[in-house]
This record gives sequence, C-alpha cells and structure tokens, in this order.
Amino acid sequence: MGFYPFVSMMAALMATNALAIDAMLPALPQIGAALGITEPNDRQWIITAYLLGFGVSQIIYGTLSDRFGRRPVLMFGLVIYVAASVLASFAGSFQMMMFARVLQGVGAAATRVLAVSIVRDCYSGRDMARVMSLAMIVFLAVPILAPSIGQAILWVAPWRWIFGVLTTFGAVVLLWAALKLPETQHPEDRKPIEFRSIVAAFRVTLTTRISVGYMLAMGFVLGGLFGFINSAQQVFGDVFHALDWFTTIFALIAGCMAVASLVNARIVGRLGMRRVSHGALLGFIGLTGLHAILAASGHEYLWLFAILQGGTMFCFGLLAPNFNAMAMDPLGHVAGTASSVQGFVTTVGGALLGFYIGQHFNGTVVPLTLGFSICGVIALVIVLIAEKGRLFHPAAGRS
Repeated sequence: MGFYPFVSMMAALMATNALAIDAMLPALPQIGAALGITEPNDRQWIITAYLLGFGVSQIIYGTLSDRFGRRPVLMFGLVIYVAASVLASFAGSFQMMMFARVLQGVGAAATRVLAVSIVRDCYSGRDMARVMSLAMIVFLAVPILAPSIGQAILWVAPWRWIFGVLTTFGAVVLLWAALKLPETQHPEDRKPIEFRSIVAAFRVTLTTRISVGYMLAMGFVLGGLFGFINSAQQVFGDVFHALDWFTTIFALIAGCMAVASLVNARIVGRLGMRRVSHGALLGFIGLTGLHAILAASGHEYLWLFAILQGGTMFCFGLLAPNFNAMAMDPLGHVAGTASSVQGFVTTVGGALLGFYIGQHFNGTVVPLTLGFSICGVIALVIVLIAEKGRLFHPAAGRS
C-alpha cells in the first residue's frame, strides 16, 4: 500500500471512533426524550458509556493482535462495531441504548489499538509522528463534520438514522480493510498467549519511564477534552442560548485541531516532538487558565468562548500526536500490548475525568474551563517527572 492510501486508511479507522461520539451531540435531547431520560446531565451517559466500552476493551486487543496478527483482530472489531450500530438504531430503552453504546465502543476500540500498532509496525520516531499527524488531519475532519451530519439527519429523519450512518460507515471501512490492508506485524514479533509473556509485555509497558509519563499526561489532557464533549450541547443551549450556532462553532473549534495537526506534520521533523508538544502544553495551560478566570469573573460571551476554546484545541492538536508517538516509540517490540495498555489508561481515565467535569455543569462554563486548566497543570507535572525536570529537549539518545 502506498504512503497516502495507508495514511487515509489509518485515518478512516480512527474516524469510526470520532463519528460515533460527535454525531450524537445535536441529537442528545431527542434521544433523551425518546428513552425517558429526564435529567439533562444524565444524557451525558450516551457519550460516556461508549467511551468506557472503548477504553476498557482496548486492554485485550493488543494481546490478541500480538498473537494472531493485526488484520484478523481488526476485522473482528469492525464487525462488532457494525452490529452494535444496528442494535443502537433499534434501542427502545435507556438500558438497551447503554448496552449498544458500550458494545459499539468495544468494537471501535480495535480500530484505535490496531491503527496505532499498524503505524508502529511500519514507522518509528519522527516518521511515526508525521504519519500520525497526517492521519489526524483526515481524522479530525470528522469532528468538524459529524455534528453537522447529525443535525442534517435530524432535519429530514428521526435520530435513529444517525446510527444508520454509523452502520454504513463502519461497513465501508470493514470492506476497504478486508480488501486492501495486508498483515503488518513482523513475524518475529508474534507472541503466544501465555501468562509469562503477557506479564513481561505489561511490565515493559508500565515500567518504561517516558512511556508511562506521556501516557498519564495524555489521559489528563483527554479528560478536559471529554469534559467539553460531554457538556458542549448544554453549554450552547443553556449558557449561551445559541443552539443554532452549535454545529458551526463546534466545527470551527474542531477545525483548529485539524490545522494544528497539519502544522505539526510540517514542523515536527525540524523541531522535534518535545519542543512542539511541550510548548503546546504550556499554551494549553495558559489559555485554559485565562478562560477559567474570565468565566469565573462573569466575562463570558459566545465569541470569547469560541476563540479561547479554539486556541485550546489548537494546542491539543499539537501535543496529542506527539505525546502518543513518544509514549509508543520505545515499545516497538511490544507495540500491540503497549498500544492497548496506553489506550485503556488514557481513554478510561479521560472518560472518567470528563464525566466528572461534565456532571458539574451548573448552567455556567466555570466547571468546564476550570477542569480543563487543572487537567493541563497535572499533565505538565507528570511530563516534568517523566523528563526529570527538563522541557523542550530530550534526554541523551532520544528524539
């Protein structure tokens, strides 16, 4: 497979996850009303249930892919994703929707773990960061378009058709991968499923200082992002009374992440992952801290929210691919297990933090902005510990 078709396929695999999250956002009130959800904050479970299924199940996919190869495990996950999307479209109760969303997350988890493992099979170092950045450009077009897609569906059809779109997209990606994606795992890296080898792979993943540090830092940064996703519809509806602007401004904010990924792909080879991501993390903390102060003082307006949130997402787009690449870079020989462990920790940790932030929604953006800022500061502390107090420059022998 050529370079750009490879990047496009990895982006499509990752997009199954983003589409399953963001296409839901405009429809949360309708889904809640249809399923008897009376408390507005409880609608956030439609997002969080998916994220928990997505996060928890990642822990098994790495071990399976290290034993059976990337391709068959990926096919298995995509089949689950498509089946769960069909089930969600027919859900008649809140409990059935929660089951379908968790199952959908379980299927999508394979795309996350396997996409990262496949990229690591083929690339390393700054080349890996470049591939991830280019994939994220395409991948981030989904958050830009997904809420608008969901809203467009609601204009002409019931909310259940949103899950019909997810079913179709998942089936197309499944067919594309089945026809075009070869096995990428190196034969010498294939490992039997035995207790000793699994423990050894987990031990390497959880004792490599740099990998653990950037994994934990990424989890806290994701916590702020998931908090925003959980409460975004309520922010635009209850705080700014501007639901008509929701999909447009959400798209602009997501577009800032896409632009940042393009910028990162162009500069990371010259500046290095640490200079780019550490600078972005400081910018992330500065912007979210300013936003929290303005929100707490009552100086919050729709245009100000959009500008500051867009800047925050730009910083996120610069740090996320580099944090992920640096966490994976030392672990190529256990890429499947490493990717699954890191995906489990960052997604479950981020989902729980995001749900905690979202549940504190009180009709203002103060809980959201303060949560973002605190998560950023904790991530910085973790990075400093991982890098032994050094920012912007790697330890000897690292890129």
